[in-house]
Amino acid sequence: MALSQGLYQKQLQKLSPQQIQLMKLLQVPTAQLEERIKEEIEENPALEEAEDGHETEFDEAKDEFAEGDSDEKEMDGGVDEYDNIDISEYVSEGDDEVGDYKLKDTNYPEIDEDRVIPIKVEKGFNELMIEQLGMLTIDEDQKKVALQIIGNLDDDGYLRREFSAIVDDLAFRQNISTTEEEIAELVLQIQQFDPPGIAARNLQECLLLQLERKLHEGKHVEMAIRVLEKYFDEFTKKHYEKIQRGFDLNDEQLREIINQIVKLNPKPAGSVGGSFSNAESYVVPDFFIYNNAGKLELTLNNKNAPDLRISEGYRDMLKEYDRGSKKDKRQKEAVIFIKQKIDAAKWFIDAIKQRHNTLLNTMEAIMNYQHAFFVSGEETDLRPMILKHIAEETNLDISTVSRVANSKFVQTEFGTYRLKFFFSESLQTDSGEEVSTREVKKILSDIIEGEDKKHPYSDEKLTEMLQEKGYNIARRTVAKYREQLNISVARLRKEL
Repeated sequence: MALSQGLYQKQLQKLSPQQIQLMKLLQVPTAQLEERIKEEIEENPALEEAEDGHETEFDEAKDEFAEGDSDEKEMDGGVDEYDNIDISEYVSEGDDEVGDYKLKDTNYPEIDEDRVIPIKVEKGFNELMIEQLGMLTIDEDQKKVALQIIGNLDDDGYLRREFSAIVDDLAFRQNISTTEEEIAELVLQIQQFDPPGIAARNLQECLLLQLERKLHEGKHVEMAIRVLEKYFDEFTKKHYEKIQRGFDLNDEQLREIINQIVKLNPKPAGSVGGSFSNAESYVVPDFFIYNNAGKLELTLNNKNAPDLRISEGYRDMLKEYDRGSKKDKRQKEAVIFIKQKIDAAKWFIDAIKQRHNTLLNTMEAIMNYQHAFFVSGEETDLRPMILKHIAEETNLDISTVSRVANSKFVQTEFGTYRLKFFFSESLQTDSGEEVSTREVKKILSDIIEGEDKKHPYSDEKLTEMLQEKGYNIARRTVAKYREQLNISVARLRKEL
């Protein structure tokens, strides 16, 4: 195969570092924005948090410093690459003021009151386990083994790791010799810790551990233990007839047993505050929408976003350089470094501004598009809306709208919603009208909620009922929507 040279032309789309930084900032939720800003302040000493009371506008009319950069990087005819450094725009008066990008709304001053980040102060799951471990009468080596077992509990509180693997971990990593029998004995002791069900190897054992703590409550608990021991699979699949035949139970007796089991916690660690699963977390809304006598008003949440400005110390260093007459190479290198840091700080402040503008524009477009919902709070008022609709309204790229929608929340008088909630495909009715699939899911959910649980509707019946209401929908689509709503099939919804 012969090699040949040729000249080719092709187009490439390349994002600038500032655009990449903006895209990343768009994905940061309000709850984490202050942390992200503090990271930038730590990395760039030219950026600092403004003192209280500074709320003036940052000068946006500056150029991109292109003229000075070319002189810094080139040598022409023996001229020193550090000559002709232009720092006039860095030391001019009025350029060290704070950027007020907080987009305040004087109608709602309480939004910009003291910054508050909700912090849940309570004992963590791991801390609770170690505290209870201190109550056991065991030697130091056994305590190290027990700590290893606790460290292997997963987010739900289960011990899913094989005993042999724990033995190997202790031998290779901590030089502790133990046996599977010793681990099994310590596991039995840890299973007596609170909350009940901790350190179980599977769901069946987790439920049995909880029932054993309730044996004093009567014969129904004892019978529930027998059912889970012998007919666990049948119980999970709601094959109640087989259980009734096996233990000769009537409907009332089986109902009592079921009531005992369904009250148990399948994820014991999830009920402990501060567990490493973070199962329970707070949602900090990024937007607030108020209904002011029928007029919707949108506010961006900036409680925890500090004001930023360029470090006065860095500007003073440039001013000292500008006033000096002797400028050696080392000083010029320092000035170039300072300029780079100031440029990066200005870019970051500008990116924060753009983030806020983009968020506000995107949310405003969503609010206007779904105006009926924000007034009524009824899911049936949601219009079919896809990313493309909002991208066209805001003149933003679809990927930008997606970044905003995937990680942001809005608080309304009807509750707090993820922005993704408002996006849905369309479905055509018999009359030819396009409705949101969210509306169809709401109706489907209402039908299932109102069904007779002794005789729940099959997917075929649900399809017929929706079609009777005028929705052109196939059975497989009903099944898909039901699964998206986390609703089980009819057999698993059946109750006695």
